[in-house]
Amino acid sequence: MTEFISDITAIRERARHSIGDGAVTGAYKADREQVIKVLNDALATELVCILRYKRHYFMARGISSDSVKAEFLEHAGQEQEHADWIAERITQLGGAPNFDPVGLADRSHAEYAPGTDLQSMIREDLIAERIAIETYSAIIRWLGDGDATTRKLIVDILKVEEEHADDMANLLTQLT
Repeated sequence: MTEFISDITAIRERARHSIGDGAVTGAYKADREQVIKVLNDALATELVCILRYKRHYFMARGISSDSVKAEFLEHAGQEQEHADWIAERITQLGGAPNFDPVGLADRSHAEYAPGTDLQSMIREDLIAERIAIETYSAIIRWLGDGDATTRKLIVDILKVEEEHADDMANLLTQLT
């Protein structure tokens, strides 16, 4: 590893320049507008997942429903947290989080599939989690080193989505 050398005077000058950009400095290498668009699509995905998990929570019936309902509710809360994190990052980048319900399903990577019984609800949630895993993995690769903060955010969310998929796969196995 080589010695870390930085021109502090130049960094200080760059920090004073474009001060209205807040957290986004000259070191930011990604296409900010494109990152905001991708994050708004991820936000839509999280919002659709919240709505689907909440519906499943309220609609779950049957002998095994109590433990499954608890899982649905927990996942809905975690998806809400993801949505909040994404919205905050969008504003840090100078964008506006898109919470407009018009077109929400079109912007989402996952579909809103209500399911008709406990097994189909779990299956639909597992499918949605697998979609999130694949698209978030692609976002991570796409971001590369261009936006380390957004990349870490998506990595953190991806970890939870993988846990959700594992939970749903286990529940599905228990019911079949």
